[in-house]
Amino acid sequence: MVGLSIGEKNFIRGGIAQDLRCDGRKRLSYRPIGVETGVIPQANGSARVRVGGTDIIASVKAELGRPNPSQPDQGKVSINIDCSATAAPIFQGKGGEALSTELAVALRRCLLGGAGIDLSCLSIVEGKVCWDLYIDGLVVSSDGNLLDALGAAIKAALSNTGVPKVNVIAADATSADNQPEVDVSDEEFLQFDTSTVPVIMTLIKVGKHYIVDATEEEESQMSSAISMSINRQGHICGLTKRGGAGVDPSIVLDMISVAKHVSEHFINTLDSEIAAAEAREDDS
Repeated sequence: MVGLSIGEKNFIRGGIAQDLRCDGRKRLSYRPIGVETGVIPQANGSARVRVGGTDIIASVKAELGRPNPSQPDQGKVSINIDCSATAAPIFQGKGGEALSTELAVALRRCLLGGAGIDLSCLSIVEGKVCWDLYIDGLVVSSDGNLLDALGAAIKAALSNTGVPKVNVIAADATSADNQPEVDVSDEEFLQFDTSTVPVIMTLIKVGKHYIVDATEEEESQMSSAISMSINRQGHICGLTKRGGAGVDPSIVLDMISVAKHVSEHFINTLDSEIAAAEAREDDS
C-alpha cells in the first residue's frame, strides 16, 4: 500500500470524527455488495463476492470422511485462504502467507465455534461416516475489510452448495472398525442449510470512533479492530481481535451492541443478493 501523507491521514481521521468518510459513507455504512454464485462448476458450491474494491472467490468441496472421536455426531469443516500475489504488493512472498494464515484462523474462530456452522447436519452415520467440507477462499483484490468479505463469500458459497444424497446400505454396529457401506447419489443433492450461518462484522477503531467496512486506507489508521460473527437471531457465534492497542471492556460491549444492529441490515442485504444471484444462475 502507498504511504499516506500527514494531510491525508488527518483528512481520513477528521472525516470519521465528523461521520463523513472519504467515499461519502457514514461510520456504520457498508459499501455496495455484489454476489455471483456457481462460479466454479467443479465445486459442490461456489460464489464470488465484491465489497467495494475487495473481491473474493469462495468454493466448497464435499468428501466422505470419518468424524472426530470427540465429536462422533458431527461432520468436519476445513477453511483455507489464499491471497493472490496480484491483489496487493503486501501479498507477495511471506507477507501473503502470513495474512492467509491469520485470516483462516480468524474465520475458524468466527464460523466454527458456538452457534456458527451447524456441523451436526454433516453427520451420516454417527461415529462412522460424515461429510468433510473443504472451504477455500481466494482474495482476488483487496481494498480493506477482508474478513467480512470472506465471511460473506463463504456464506454465499455454502448457500450454493449441494451435498449428494447418501443412502446407508449396511452398517455393522458390532464392529468399531467396520465402515458402513453407503451409496452416494450422482443425481440427488441436498441443499446445505445456511439459516444459522453467521456473517462477520468488523469494527475498526480510529481515534475515538469506530467504523464498519473499512477501506485499506482507513485500516492503516486503526488502533485496534474487533470482528464478531453474528447470526440472524442476533447471537454472537465468535469473536476475534487484532491490532496492538487494548480495548476497554465497556467499549467492547458497546461495539457488540452496534455490530448486532448493523448486522441485521447486512444479513438481509446479503441474503437478498444471494437469492438474486441464484435466480440468475438458474436462468442461465
